[in-house]
Amino acid sequence: MGQPAEVLPREEVIPRRALIGIEALLGVLVIAAAVISAYGVLWNDTKLTLLPLAGVAGLALAVLALTRFGGFVLLLLAVRPILDAVKISAKASGTSAGNTVADRGVDPSAMVVVLFLLASLLWFASRFARGISKPMSPLSWALIAFGITAYLSMVGAQRPQATALEALRITSVIVMFLVLEQMIRTRRRMLRVLFACYVALLLPVLYTIGGIVLGYNVAEVQGSLSRLSGPFNQSNIFARFLAFLVIFAIAILPYVAKRWRTPLLILTAAAAVFMAMTATLTALIGTALAVALLGHLQRRAGLWIGLVMGAIGALAVLPGLLTRLATLDSTRELGGGASGSSLTWRLQYWAEVLPLANRNPITGVGLTGTQYLTSEEKQPHNDIIRAYVETGVIGLMTYLLVLVALVMTVRAALRQAQRATLDHAVAAGAAAVVLAFIASSMFANVMSNVVCLWYVIAFVAAANFIAHGGEDDDQPSLLASRAERRALVG
Repeated sequence: MGQPAEVLPREEVIPRRALIGIEALLGVLVIAAAVISAYGVLWNDTKLTLLPLAGVAGLALAVLALTRFGGFVLLLLAVRPILDAVKISAKASGTSAGNTVADRGVDPSAMVVVLFLLASLLWFASRFARGISKPMSPLSWALIAFGITAYLSMVGAQRPQATALEALRITSVIVMFLVLEQMIRTRRRMLRVLFACYVALLLPVLYTIGGIVLGYNVAEVQGSLSRLSGPFNQSNIFARFLAFLVIFAIAILPYVAKRWRTPLLILTAAAAVFMAMTATLTALIGTALAVALLGHLQRRAGLWIGLVMGAIGALAVLPGLLTRLATLDSTRELGGGASGSSLTWRLQYWAEVLPLANRNPITGVGLTGTQYLTSEEKQPHNDIIRAYVETGVIGLMTYLLVLVALVMTVRAALRQAQRATLDHAVAAGAAAVVLAFIASSMFANVMSNVVCLWYVIAFVAAANFIAHGGEDDDQPSLLASRAERRALVG
């Protein structure tokens, strides 16, 4: 208190005077893209319609990345989920085999990942050259080690291109943590990152409401069951994305300023309802475990009561959940259709998948290899098994190291933070999100869900800032006053 906030160097890579020529070029490209897209609409060609616009947007993002890298990262965090609403490649439920590498490579979300990685490389080079980089945490080193094993899995891969693309997706998650670890140097910056995460939640929620009201497709039909999928091509992905954001919001709500608390509460409630409407049991169970943990860590007994009441209400109002629960012990022959939520099916499939590791026990059969080597053409629905089969023994060891580092990071943040403070709420929220992530990954495919993991990583990066004795600065307006916090937390 009383010390001036740190003045951080400007994140600029190219001279400002060069922007005049770039802006003129962008103007020409915007006109050209509009003309080409108009022809795409006339010819009913989705790629011809979207790709020119995506290209111009990519150039604009590149300019932002080179001039204001921090703003670029916040923008990506804010818009990444809604990009799946304009996916060009087709659905491939639970598998990467359903799309070619070329198809997936032209998706806006994939192009954004490539742009993010290139911009991050330049940004890190600039920081190292100026000697202003922070020491990396144990979690950073664990993530880097796992990233290396992801690329090593190409040695035994059946489809090296598909493995490389999947490794690139995982790399984007790793680099996001490395970037946020360096970026979050003050509490104000931490709050900006969290604000961007909840803009990212707002956009898919609004998109889903629009679909329900206006009638465009925001659900997938599996037999007689309709499951909400929002802007994503799978309800499971939508559910996990909502779960992580809902969990963290519950943790920080008492510490949000009054003018922001009500909007966040409404957004969180809507997201929780939509999550229940996905009927994704792994996400719902993970959320329940996480909220129970929050009740313990934050000494909020009301969360346990709310959890029980919410579960009863969801089962009463949403019959689809009962249908999903009824399939847990159902039996089904492998190759006999959608896996649904059958625990029996998972056990059978794991027994089929595990022997694949014998083909190359050291570096595995390559990321995405499971889909190409089984009749189901599906991922293993267990990230531990997937790490072992697809990245080998060394991949399994580094993945387990990542899980341990995640737990140790949030544990250190909880120890560092004082109870009934924003710091403790951030640490508790991150701990609950990590629990939900680990619980979900035991029965689902989460390892390379970039759209979900960017937000898990963002919350853990905030906790990492707390764990290292986060530097205080001027009280941001997003925070509640002490009196408000006492009234809410007791």
